Amino acid sequence: MALQLVYETHSISVDNERGIATGWLPGELSERGRLQARELGERRRNDGIACVFTSDLRRAIETAELAFAGCDVEIRQDRRLRECDYGRLNGAAVDRLDPRRRFVDVPYPDGESYRDCVERMRSFLGDVVREFDGRRVLVIAHSAQRWALQHLLEGVPLEELVDAPFEWQKGWEYVVPS
Repeated sequence: MALQLVYETHSISVDNERGIATGWLPGELSERGRLQARELGERRRNDGIACVFTSDLRRAIETAELAFAGCDVEIRQDRRLRECDYGRLNGAAVDRLDPRRRFVDVPYPDGESYRDCVERMRSFLGDVVREFDGRRVLVIAHSAQRWALQHLLEGVPLEELVDAPFEWQKGWEYVVPS
């Protein structure tokens, strides 16, 4: 068997629109983001999702709450799904993080590295596979966790992922082996 994992980034936040790297700050959805969250719910409500997992940061929680309002699908928050901790750069202009590849192995000042994010995702996947093997789950989180999935499940080097242009899409689907 295998776990089917659907991955969606949180909807557009006020900080996204302003070019701010929110990192471990809570963030909040913009008006456009709230609309996107409701559209996510329309896409995924009848998609066979056994459980929705979100980061414990406000912008991801808000996305899930809006998307699945009035549904019986369980929503769980997991701290391991947080964005990369940019340390002193949480809340800074996005361009101050560039090039991100410098932080693949070396942590952001007073923060963490992208490899740290990969290890958080590895731990999360192990637990979710044990509980939901053979089922379909949805994860709503951040770009660092999407990169971690691509790295762990597809073998794409982190150095390539972290500096590639962001291309939003209506979810990514992964098969996580048991």
